[in-house]
Amino acid sequence: MCAERVAIFKAISEGERGFDAIAVVTDTDSLTPPCGACRQLIWEFCGDIPVILSNLKGKSETLRMRELFPKPFDASNL
Repeated sequence: MCAERVAIFKAISEGERGFDAIAVVTDTDSLTPPCGACRQLIWEFCGDIPVILSNLKGKSETLRMRELFPKPFDASNL
């Protein structure tokens, strides 16, 4: 399980329901976005929040979830 899902599940298990942003920091040369499963979970529990991509070399970029996850599946599809 990816760190993003662990962090969200842990926060939810402790009562958190409002998320302002999520950061994905990796020790890679290029920035690493959340995987598909994490994108779905982020959308379901956090909505269209900023996703901060960063690496240990000081590179960073901030995107909205809607940019990373166009046409998401959610309750509006039911």
